[in-house]
Amino acid sequence: MNNKTKTMKRKYQIWVNIVSVAIPVVVALLFKVRLPNVEPLSFLPPIYASINGLTALLLISALIAINSNKRRLHEGLMKTAIACSLIFLVMYVAYHMTSDPTRYEGPISYIYYSILISHIVLSIIVIPLVLISYVRAYLGDYAAHKKIVKFAYPVWLYVAVTGVIVFLMISPYYV
Repeated sequence: MNNKTKTMKRKYQIWVNIVSVAIPVVVALLFKVRLPNVEPLSFLPPIYASINGLTALLLISALIAINSNKRRLHEGLMKTAIACSLIFLVMYVAYHMTSDPTRYEGPISYIYYSILISHIVLSIIVIPLVLISYVRAYLGDYAAHKKIVKFAYPVWLYVAVTGVIVFLMISPYYV
């Protein structure tokens, strides 16, 4: 690896670190904000749950594409999955800034909360994993990209799928 590549890698790593910390902190802070005189955005949960489902399908399609040696298709699918995740995040935060929390009160609440907690924790962990894997691919360091993707991919897929499951479980309790 030449000096220019090392410099670029360090520069991107700084941004990965900043974004990986900033997103969870900003989301946590925004959860405490309630927009006064704004109608609840109650139409958003099925939309952002669908975006989570779409993200899962994109991730599976991207894996199939790269295993079929279709690198450009893989790249496009992964960029689309990242865009979907960002759109999801904006909608999720907007919903929670305009709506009161919904409590799950079903008979299997321990299952719901187990899935929800693992979903939340892994959604924070997946941020640097996805960003690092993206940067490594962007810089053409495919060997390093493959190493991180072995962790990033299943975590991201789990987060996308459990996002849909959490929505399906909590949706009967929305007011």
